[in-house]
Amino acid sequence: MTSPLLTRRALVAVGGGALIAGTSGLTVPARAAGLAPTPTMRGGANNYRPGAPIVERIGGGGFWMTGSVRRAGDGVPLSGQRIQIWAHTTEGYESDPQSHGATLTDENGQFRLEMPQIVPAFGQPHGHLAYDSGDFQTVFLRPIMQSTSDTSLNVDFVLQPA
Repeated sequence: MTSPLLTRRALVAVGGGALIAGTSGLTVPARAAGLAPTPTMRGGANNYRPGAPIVERIGGGGFWMTGSVRRAGDGVPLSGQRIQIWAHTTEGYESDPQSHGATLTDENGQFRLEMPQIVPAFGQPHGHLAYDSGDFQTVFLRPIMQSTSDTSLNVDFVLQPA
């Protein structure tokens, strides 16, 4: 035999839930909106050099810049995309031509480029990366490292078609 108190509680719970859902606009199940594009970061384009060459490594190496490139909306990995990388390092300033290089993403949308150790510029150890190939909107990033002793920095791009 069911208790009238439990039945009343169940009715209040269901009715309260329906009232909240109805007033919040949740009349259909929530859906993912898709993967949002990466916005350009302020200061990311500083010392950018259009057409920096594709290289195997920048300088003597020792530091790894890695990441991924995906398409906005569906998140499909993008292969063959050009990513330019530059930074203030133990071997040069971020404005020096030899501190710049580019690489291409692999079949899984991943990139990896070795470069000299990044050192602080203006008090912050940071790198610069750019997608600038033209199939998608240009994005400039300026990620800051957690520590000056870090030997890698991972950066992900989500690109919006041009």
